[in-house]
Amino acid sequence: MILKPQDIVVLLKIAALPQPGWSYAPLALELGMSSSEVHAGVKRLVAAGLLDLQMAYISPMVPPAIRSMIASREMANPVSGGGIQRKGLFDLLRFGVPYIFAPDRGAMTRGVPTAHAAPPLNTQILPDGEPVPVWPDPEGEARGLAFSPLYKSVPLAARNDARLYELLALVDALRGGRARERALAAEYLERRLNGDWDWAP
Repeated sequence: MILKPQDIVVLLKIAALPQPGWSYAPLALELGMSSSEVHAGVKRLVAAGLLDLQMAYISPMVPPAIRSMIASREMANPVSGGGIQRKGLFDLLRFGVPYIFAPDRGAMTRGVPTAHAAPPLNTQILPDGEPVPVWPDPEGEARGLAFSPLYKSVPLAARNDARLYELLALVDALRGGRARERALAAEYLERRLNGDWDWAP
């Protein structure tokens, strides 16, 4: 089964969730996708071995202390934190996505900054005077060179979730950044995917 670019967005959204446990309808709403799109994406992710649904769901009825204990235990497991095969996801993002889903670039436009122009890389990469990469979006507050997102709803999804925005921007640095940007993005991604959201070099 061939993965689609929106599947990567779905999996990054699950990885960005602060607590394990999710359902299709809220996930779809925050991603700007239909529930059927998310369901189909999850099915492909399971088939690819990147997501384990039996580990992905923890009932909201479970007391918070036990939920935290389960989450901590999952973080030490190779398939961790919501059933994601995080090592496999990291390898796919670093070595596969830049080739399979290479970005299209375009002219100057209004949009949402991405790659090295977005958090967290924008605190590490100094501006060089060149136009920044942006996802084209009429609601965006920056002007830069068009950089195609993994999926059309990415600007909306990023506005809804700061953690997801970080992950998507880091993936874009891998998709279209310079050598230093790619190396730094890979380091950030590995930390973020393993739950370290405070790390910075």
